[in-house]
Parts: sequence; C-alpha cells; structure tokens
Amino acid sequence: MRLAALPLLLAPFLSPLAQAAALSVCTEASPEGFDVVQYNSLTTTNASADVLMNRLVEFDAASGKVVPSLADSWEVSSDGLTYEFKLHPKVKFHRTDYFTPSRELNAEDVKFSFERMLDPVHPWHKIAQSGFPHAQSLQLPSLIKKIDALDPLTVRFTLDHADSTFLATLSMGFASIYSAEYADQLLKAGTPEKLNSQPIGSGPFIFGRFQKDASIRYKANRDYFAGKPAVDSLIFAITPDANVRLQKLRRNECQIALSPKPLDVQAASGDPALKIESTAAFMTAFVAINSQHPPLDKPEVRQAINLAFDKAHYLKAVFEGTAEAANGPYPPNTWSYAKDLPGYTHDPEKARQLLAKAGLKNGFETTLWTRPSGSLLNPNPSLGAQLLQADLAQVGIQAEIRVIEWGELIRRAKAGEHDLLFMGWAGDNGDPDNFLSPQFTCAAVKSGTNFARYCDQNLDKLITAGKTTTEQGVRSKLYQQAQTQIQQQALWLPLAHPTAFALTRKQVEGYQVSPFGRQDYSKVSVR
Repeated sequence: MRLAALPLLLAPFLSPLAQAAALSVCTEASPEGFDVVQYNSLTTTNASADVLMNRLVEFDAASGKVVPSLADSWEVSSDGLTYEFKLHPKVKFHRTDYFTPSRELNAEDVKFSFERMLDPVHPWHKIAQSGFPHAQSLQLPSLIKKIDALDPLTVRFTLDHADSTFLATLSMGFASIYSAEYADQLLKAGTPEKLNSQPIGSGPFIFGRFQKDASIRYKANRDYFAGKPAVDSLIFAITPDANVRLQKLRRNECQIALSPKPLDVQAASGDPALKIESTAAFMTAFVAINSQHPPLDKPEVRQAINLAFDKAHYLKAVFEGTAEAANGPYPPNTWSYAKDLPGYTHDPEKARQLLAKAGLKNGFETTLWTRPSGSLLNPNPSLGAQLLQADLAQVGIQAEIRVIEWGELIRRAKAGEHDLLFMGWAGDNGDPDNFLSPQFTCAAVKSGTNFARYCDQNLDKLITAGKTTTEQGVRSKLYQQAQTQIQQQALWLPLAHPTAFALTRKQVEGYQVSPFGRQDYSKVSVR
C-alpha cells in the first residue's frame, strides 16, 4: 500500500514545468507594449511579433531567402510595381476571453494592418501614440500607392516606384498582420488602447497576462496553421540581471536564458546541465552622437570623440573576446560592407587638436546615456559607460553618465533628448538597407529611429538610389559611398559586432539563436 502511494507523495514536489510542458525563458527587459507597429526595440518585437503574430513572409537566415508564411505564394510584376500575394487558407486568429473571431484571416486583415500605418485619415492612424517608427523611417507611406483585397485570399500591393527591399521588409516584425475584426470591436467599444495591452494575432502562442518587470504568460495556439507548438505554455521571466538569469537557469526556473554575459557563457561551458547556443549576430553596437546638439553638431567634435576612445580596451573589458570591433554601421558579413574604409584609431592627441580646431580647446560638458541592465549589444552598461567617460575626460570632454530605464531610454532617445547614447541595431531581414534607412535618413529623424539625428540630402539620395535598383553590384557601390559619408561625418562611435549567445538546459531541443535577434519558440520542446 505504501509503495503504491509513493508516486502520489512525490507528485507535489515534481517540477510544475515538467507536468505542464511549459517553457520558461529568462529575458532581460519588459516590452514597451504589444502593438509592435508603434515600437522599434527588439525586446518588444520578441514579446509580440515573434510569438503572437505572423507576417506575409519570413526571412530564413539559413538560406538567406524570403520564404512563405501567411502568403503561400506571390507574384511580382516585371516593372516591380505590383506584388500579388495568395494567402494561406483557414488561418485562425486567437480566441481569448476578450475576443471570439467570427471568421478566418483574409485579405481585409492585410489591408487593415498596413493602411493604419500609411493613411493619415485612417481611424486607427492617430491612435498609435508613438507613431509608426519603422513604416515612417522606411518611407512606406510614399512607397505603397494602394492595397487591394482582390478576393478573400488574394491581396495586391501597388507601389509608387520599384523598391528592391520591399519583399524583405514584409518579413520585419512591424509588418505583422492584425485582425481587422478585433480592431473594429475595440473602436466600437471606445477602447482602442487595448490593442496594445490585450493583443490578438494568428501566431503560435496566445497572450495571457503581463506583469511589468516580472513576467509575460502565453499559452500554445492549438489551432496554429503551421502546427501546434511543442510546449503547452510559454513564460517570459523578465530578469534584468544576467547573473540572476544564469542562477535561474541552473535551478531550472528557466530553460532558456537570453543575453548572457561573456563570463556567464564561460561558466556555462563547464556545467553538464547546460548548453550554449551561438551565432554571428547581424548587429552593431554603437554610441549615437546627436548631431543636432551643439557642439556635437560639428564634425570635428564627433571625430574627436571617435579618436579619444580606446576601442580595443573596451572590447576586451566588456565583451571579453566575444565580439569583433565595428568600423561602421555594417557587420562584416553584409554583402555591401566597405572593408577598406579607414577607421578611427585611438589617438587622444589628434582628438585634442580637432577640438581646438572646433574652438573647444578647453573641452566641453555633455551627457552619456545608457541602460541599467545588460543585453547582447551592451553586456556591461556600467563598465562601458565608465570607460568611455574616462577616455573622453583625457581629451577635456566631461561626460555625465545617466542611467535610464530601458523603456524610458528608448522613448526619450526617439525624441532626440540625448547627447551621447549607447545603443545597438539588429538588421531584421539580411538586407543592408535595413541599417541605412532606419538609422541615417531624414525620414528616420522624424520617426525617431535615427539616433544620430542627422539629415543630409546627399546621403538620402544615395540610400534611396540603392533601393530603386535590383542590381546588387550597383547597390553595393551606392551603399559603400553612404558608409564613407557616415564615417567621415562620424555620426556614430561604432563599438562591436557581437556573437549572439543563449544558454539553455540540456533538455531543450529545437531552439536556435537567430543572427537578427528574433525568437522562434514554436518548435522548441523540453524533454
């Protein structure tokens, strides 16, 4: 009798994750919201677009190609001006306690999802308090002429001019497809803000509950058109401290820990219970220099900042051998990377000379913004900021470090309040324009993603010309010219191209690190 009862006595002490087939992921920050079109941070994309939503197409990092998603197929006209997509049939939107869909996804949902970003008179356009940073910086309102729902499963985009990046752009998180029916329900109820707090998508997981700076809970979408996820539930355990993420992983409170510090990766390599997943990241860490704030509006001052910085020391101290030095906006594996571009070597004396030339022989005071918690692109924010502060002080620049919570940092930086800003950028789709249009165009100054706040018509023309031809050789030459101008103007202090790491329990299967920082948990299982 007692032996038979033993499993019942032990049952309460078994891991609840094992019983519930749940996957817990230790993440580093809270999302800004769940209406992904309003935001541009990877944290928000990971928590919304990557788990809740789908796009017409996806970008497959392994093959380097755009592949079907909600669209089974597409045709592009010979002049590059029309894109016609055939939608996957019988795709269901999420059913929750706050929304019961009456129909399946169709062309009207695609039309709604884009027109709300493009049309100023659309009833949903002004509801986005943060605007539409990606759509605006990529100049989609002037690119997309009209969108037609030809039939329930056919949608056609007509462009104003050919754009070689358009298809890849549709794989980005902000191009997720929303339920027009749910949006109508919210408008009629007078609660449109709930689209940002009670999201509905068609993706592999359904939104459950969000506790800021604590957790996000999702459950598996059993009706997911690509097949039910391998786990029944997904939990984001928001854990800003990388050391705590590692501790939680070791205690099996998380099965995946994102953005580990380099030292944590080394520690995990000796732990038989853990695995290390890694890939070369299609990302660049940098310090943005606000060219609209005097005296940072002078090229000589921005160049002096680049020359004052001991990048080799920074990389060794902060990334500990897990990143490659950045010389410009592009990672070296970008097909238009300007490999012969001369960099700024560490030369404090030359920096002082440039400051004197700019009329700042005695230096000046400025501010240096950074986040409180570490991330893939900034593993040790405090140490990095202190190193830059010390190097700048050597040439007479007194930089006050300001540590600002991530969501507030992004909001204020998009408004251009910063002087010097530790930031990073991840290319979403493998196309080199994904670094240029969002970071260096005049449109991106208005949308807030251009953290250098630099607007120059000649640079704009180079970037625009690169998108209007499909000839890769021509595009490469134009983008190399753009890289030259960006470096000569010293709009960034480029820092690093990191290796993307994630730590997992040995029992985790099917998880891969994306070079773009995207997260796919739809096929992840826990043995």
